Amino acid sequence: MTDARMLESYAAGAWFRSEADGDPLLDATTGETVARISSRGLDLAAMVRHAKQVGGPAVRALTFHERAILMKEVALHLSKPEIKDELYDVSYRTGATKRDSWVDIDGGIGTVFSYSSKARRELPNGTVAPDGPLEPLSKGGSFVGQHVFTSRPGVAVEINAFNFPVWGMLEKLAPAFISGLPSIVKPASQTAYLTELTVRRIIESGILPEGTLQLLSGSAGTLLDELTVQDSVAFTGSAHTAGILRRHESVLHGGVSLGVEADSLNCSVLGTDVTSDDPEFDLFVKGVVAEMTVKAGQKCTAIRRVIVPEPMVDPVIEAISARLDTTTVGDPRDEATRMGPLASLAQRDEVRKAIEALRSAADVVYGDPNAPVGDERGAFMQPVLLRAHADATQVHDVEPFGPVASVIGYGSAADAVQLAARGKGSLVGSVVTHDRDFAREVVQGLAPWHGRILVLDRDDAKESTGHGSPLPVLVHGGPGRAGGGEELGGARGILHHMQRTAIQGSPDMLTAITGRWTTGAERDASDIHPFRKSLAQLQIGDTIETESRTVTLEDINDFAAKTGDTFYAHTDPEAAAANPIFGGIVAHGYLIVSLAAGLFVDPDPGPVLANFGVDNLRFLTPVKAGDSISVQLTAKQITPRQSADYGEVRWDCLVTNQDGEPVATYDVLTLVAKTTTSRNAATSCSFMGASIAAWSSSPGRSTLVDGENRG
Repeated sequence: MTDARMLESYAAGAWFRSEADGDPLLDATTGETVARISSRGLDLAAMVRHAKQVGGPAVRALTFHERAILMKEVALHLSKPEIKDELYDVSYRTGATKRDSWVDIDGGIGTVFSYSSKARRELPNGTVAPDGPLEPLSKGGSFVGQHVFTSRPGVAVEINAFNFPVWGMLEKLAPAFISGLPSIVKPASQTAYLTELTVRRIIESGILPEGTLQLLSGSAGTLLDELTVQDSVAFTGSAHTAGILRRHESVLHGGVSLGVEADSLNCSVLGTDVTSDDPEFDLFVKGVVAEMTVKAGQKCTAIRRVIVPEPMVDPVIEAISARLDTTTVGDPRDEATRMGPLASLAQRDEVRKAIEALRSAADVVYGDPNAPVGDERGAFMQPVLLRAHADATQVHDVEPFGPVASVIGYGSAADAVQLAARGKGSLVGSVVTHDRDFAREVVQGLAPWHGRILVLDRDDAKESTGHGSPLPVLVHGGPGRAGGGEELGGARGILHHMQRTAIQGSPDMLTAITGRWTTGAERDASDIHPFRKSLAQLQIGDTIETESRTVTLEDINDFAAKTGDTFYAHTDPEAAAANPIFGGIVAHGYLIVSLAAGLFVDPDPGPVLANFGVDNLRFLTPVKAGDSISVQLTAKQITPRQSADYGEVRWDCLVTNQDGEPVATYDVLTLVAKTTTSRNAATSCSFMGASIAAWSSSPGRSTLVDGENRG
């Protein structure tokens, strides 16, 4: 028995420490015992009940925006220097260098910030998210359909890998929480002490409602037995363990949803156009070496297969070897170190076994996996580069989860695609080329086998985030061997946790259910112009029905002259008459939109602060000189911003002609003060190009670069 402390689980509202001796967790560099871990005696059923009975109702009572703001507060809390310094200090014990820790810790915090921002920009400030447009189901319009996303009344169990103890936890927690699910986090034991510290600091902050975040330190035991329909498991780890989970009774027959992000044999393909003198050659070599050495190659996105044209095999091997020569392996606390140890001695043994399996079909051309490096008690290993034999199969089947890559030669672009596909599905691939034809052929061939593809060349290299960096706004997952799941992916990552349902009913019913005005629903055309109403006064369905305006030939000619839009349909009677669509001179579409604004805009300062765009603009019926237009403008969706004194209002705009035919339809987007006293009287709504400088530079307000208030 050792004096090292026992890691605790946070379960059912309290910290739990097992009375068992537990398994020792060792410092990857020194071999010293960092902590012990065991979940023996932990009431797993109570954790699930607590999540469903306490955490679930609490998080689902919040809107998407309220949940997102709590996630932002979590990210801000973890960003405090005293907390982040503490996390970095502990991260060294996992074998991570400062650069590795930045990827894990700052990367995780950044992912939470990103999800908070995406949710507030792309999801409504409610609890139901409409999916796609309205589906008409009847001629008269009284029966319509709408797909919606709603929160599941379950729990999300999140089983994470050892290589990213902070990012792996946060990148699953954020989308699950915003979707309305409480989480039970189960970190891999080897580095669980860093996850436990992160969760402890979150719990201590009191930011999240009780029951929405629990931590299981140690074996998951019978946890999956406690799960039922509406519950989900998100797993990151080996394909072998994923297979065991897929065969679990709760997954096979109990309705539990399983998402897998498994290890994969990712590749990087060098284009046939690239020579040793091209900038793409250096980019390729740097990318391979970075993926071999960051986190000591212990990344699910690391490059395992280096696929290069046959004539470039030797130059690539020489260049990679030369760059590896400058890579210092040692104590991660030493700033001169470029690669630390693997996470554990057991992990190093696994990598060595994988290299031995590859030796039957490949030659080691750099490094010795058994050579002594650094502190003999640590899990150090040299980077290893192999050259695959012709027709080798092992390099497409065996993954050494460490600082190891294999160089494979190819003949044609089609050969490169075929070699990449032999990996049976990967998280990410990269194509390094400056030849657009090669890029098109290879990317289209690789796409069915990859969740993400980086196309790298001299033009995007300066701003590229690199091959191995999952981004919160893009899908992280992959087909086949990679697990078939999708983590992250912006709003997709949130909606992935939710139930999509087709709702059928009348427009009024769908308006009530979704909180968004539905075409055909009741309108309220009162005597008060809706632009005179603050957010507190405005109601869904509030409408203005305008007078009509005749569009004259003079209007059309003036617009053409002032804008420079002299397209023949607006200026050449003979050519316009020959056009089978128009049959004569017609008004510009943007003229109609501008004249429509003149019909519905209230010109005086009021609660409407600014217009910031239109969505879904369609021109449906040509307007000729002498035609008249009128407008119905209806409040469609109201979205208060939690941390600002204004909110967003989406208006349904329908422009019709004198015969009642739709001329144009679109959504108008405005910012409206929450109360009449909070409005900025210096600004008013002007349509199609309104200046927003006044409000965007005001204290407490954001610019429209990302459409959210940063507070």
